[in-house]
Amino acid sequence: MTQSDTTPEPLAREGDTVLLVAEDQKRTMIKLHRGGQWHTHRGILKHDDILDKPLGRMVMTQIGHAFLILEPSTHDLIRYIKRNTQIIFPKDAAYIVQRLNLYPGRRVIEAGTGSGGLTLALARAVMPGGRVYSYEERDKSSQLAATNLRRFDLLDYVELKIQDVAEGFAERHVDAVFLDLREPWHFVALVREALKGGGFFGSLLPTTNQVSELLVALEAQGFADLEVQELLLRSYKPVAARLRPADRMIAHTGYLIFARKVTLPEGEQWRITDRKRYRARPSPGSQDEEAGEGLEDGPDAVDDDV
Repeated sequence: MTQSDTTPEPLAREGDTVLLVAEDQKRTMIKLHRGGQWHTHRGILKHDDILDKPLGRMVMTQIGHAFLILEPSTHDLIRYIKRNTQIIFPKDAAYIVQRLNLYPGRRVIEAGTGSGGLTLALARAVMPGGRVYSYEERDKSSQLAATNLRRFDLLDYVELKIQDVAEGFAERHVDAVFLDLREPWHFVALVREALKGGGFFGSLLPTTNQVSELLVALEAQGFADLEVQELLLRSYKPVAARLRPADRMIAHTGYLIFARKVTLPEGEQWRITDRKRYRARPSPGSQDEEAGEGLEDGPDAVDDDV
């Protein structure tokens, strides 16, 4: 016979941040303290009615409106932080954490702290033994990020640096680097110096011409396993009798670029089959066409049916 788990159910404590969900799915986060009250047009909720009780309950205001009291997810925390800049959306942040292979104990550099939305996700992934080194040249943004991280008890896992990335990264042999910068291609050499062998690189850019610039720089600096991706998120109305797509969806937020730091033989560059497959074709009858006759039969020929 196995012994039953006697772990007590966690209770809401003073200083905890909780998520309030109304009947119309509107969400609000509050920080609990003794004697506190949350006022809304739906009535008043007393913090003392939440403290020292398990989460996952429904509570009522004095005028009869119901709210669910829940633990906020990382997705919720990112969406509702205070911000003075555009943040990386939760749909992208979750994928970035996976693609950078982050888990407790890992070390990751982030350049472009902003309001700290992605920083929050990175910290939650590597805590308690890992570390996030976040670079931001604007003091105001770094201070706001510190406020957001402190609110959710994550500042101990992050080292915020007010510094221009062009000055270089102090860390070496980190597991991953993510650049949320307008022109990340200028800093790829600095990224390579900071990463360990085989380390993970990621970036997010809004336009294709920026992505092209970054791809050129990554290949020139000996990065390989390059990928460019875009994530689309579509919600559905959760009503069983009339399940259908929601009226809005989170479509293009940015292009995600991922790569790995590798060491290649001197003078070599990682060969990408698709580069040959999609190379420009010479015009009919041109000298380029005559010079290229028979190339498809050579050792580097590509079978488009493969």
